[in-house]
Amino acid sequence: MPLVATTPVDKMTGPYPRRWSALIVLCLSLLIVVMANTSLIVAAPDMTTDLGLSSSDLQWVIDGYTVPYAALMLVLGAIGDKYSRRGALLTGLVIFGGGSVMGSLVHETGMVIAARAVMGVGAAVVMPATLSLLVAIFPKHERARAITAWTATSGLAIAIGPLVAGRLLTDHAWGSTFLINVPIALLAVVGALVLVPPSRAEGMGRIDYMGGLLSIVSVGALVYALIEGPHFGWDAGPVTAAVVAAVGLPAFVAWESRHPHPMLDVRRFTERAFSGSMLAVLFFFFGTYGAIYYATQFLQFVLGYSALETGVRLLPLAGAVSVGALVTGRLTPRLGVKPMVVTGMAIGTAGVFLLTLVDKTSGYGAFLPMMLLLGFAIGLSVSPATDTIMGSFPENELGVGGGANDTALELGGSLGIAILGSLLGTTYKDRLTDLAGGHLPAAALDAAKDSVGGGLAVARQIANTPSVGPQQAQALVDAVHEAFAHGVARTSLVGGIIMAAGTLIVLAVLPGRRADAEPGPRGTEPGHDQEHATSAPNSRSL
Repeated sequence: MPLVATTPVDKMTGPYPRRWSALIVLCLSLLIVVMANTSLIVAAPDMTTDLGLSSSDLQWVIDGYTVPYAALMLVLGAIGDKYSRRGALLTGLVIFGGGSVMGSLVHETGMVIAARAVMGVGAAVVMPATLSLLVAIFPKHERARAITAWTATSGLAIAIGPLVAGRLLTDHAWGSTFLINVPIALLAVVGALVLVPPSRAEGMGRIDYMGGLLSIVSVGALVYALIEGPHFGWDAGPVTAAVVAAVGLPAFVAWESRHPHPMLDVRRFTERAFSGSMLAVLFFFFGTYGAIYYATQFLQFVLGYSALETGVRLLPLAGAVSVGALVTGRLTPRLGVKPMVVTGMAIGTAGVFLLTLVDKTSGYGAFLPMMLLLGFAIGLSVSPATDTIMGSFPENELGVGGGANDTALELGGSLGIAILGSLLGTTYKDRLTDLAGGHLPAAALDAAKDSVGGGLAVARQIANTPSVGPQQAQALVDAVHEAFAHGVARTSLVGGIIMAAGTLIVLAVLPGRRADAEPGPRGTEPGHDQEHATSAPNSRSL
């Protein structure tokens, strides 16, 4: 067997022998894409102190990754389909690794945001490539199991990122959290060359670059508006972005519905299985990302856990994802997609609602049930939804299918962090004003209201002021803790209501078991028959 995999998928007479080893490479690639966000959550306090980040700066250090990631996936997935899926994976890993090295070396806020943006571009290439290669490599009867492993990796990364970052932060500066990605990216590049076979589509024709441009502008503007507006006010920037998105999205739909070879055939949204699964992914990650975002802050700022201790306490989430993945692997073939997806969403909704019980006296035990329920729900419901989305696309659009799935995931997560994070911040400010407004100078109150970290920093300054003393500082700490806990409870109520509404919508939209059994557009299995015959006969390139 050659050292480098050179035989294209379409030239194989049977299933690719090393497909399960190739899956490990695809999951490693996915791992660092997700870890890039989750590891940064626990590094944020150190970065804020070292770089002197404002609330706006910190938000863009986090979301500088999100905007290009969400905006580019659909287009880059199509480019990977046309030219080379493995080549796209390799290119994305190199870009991602380069951005990670850059992020570890720079010490200026703008350059850190730029490094995160480069990583976001790399992630936008990697993410759809992993899914399209997975579907191309695996025969249909094994595909659901492979996608379950892919989904479980995403859930594991939510917990593993903070754990590894926390361990590094014990002895190293925040720049080390960027370097987590580099050895994994290098390993994935070598693994992709050795284990992942070349694959590309045939019969795509010219790429619909106008549709791609409309999708980039529309999704990018929408994500920017959702990030900037709720957190920092609806001034000219986010309002303009919202208007661009409001005009661009209908223009994209109109263009795609008339184009003979559209970037994304929008008529697919009339198919209940596809649209219901897309909604499920969006609503699910809305609640999951939002809840993990503020739960992690509570563990660090209110309960006082270090970055490493926070990472350790997120591990039950990873274990629950694995259990959910095992359950869905056994039950989905018997019960169908709809019961598993809706049940998982209902369980995740219950987990978010549990956080409405949080108050300033709550300990880790108040968050553990939420993490167990959310983790189990991720494992249970996301892989059947993803399998359904990918099954809606023909072989020559697998990259577009991966881009559509991942855009729904990232858009849902962005909405969750933006909307729930904004609501949390507003509730925290209002409650802290009620509790401490009459006891602090205006400048100190404004700094304390900026964030829970800002409130605790003001308390430390007061404690070091001889004329005030530690007693007043402790009173402010108590007020900050109470205000933030109040914000978590109120935000979880709204988040739970939105997730419950989403669950009911998905319940109404997803078709029943009989529709699940109908063959998808690809029909036959790769590696055996006509499905692989559609790939380009000269696709021996990367």
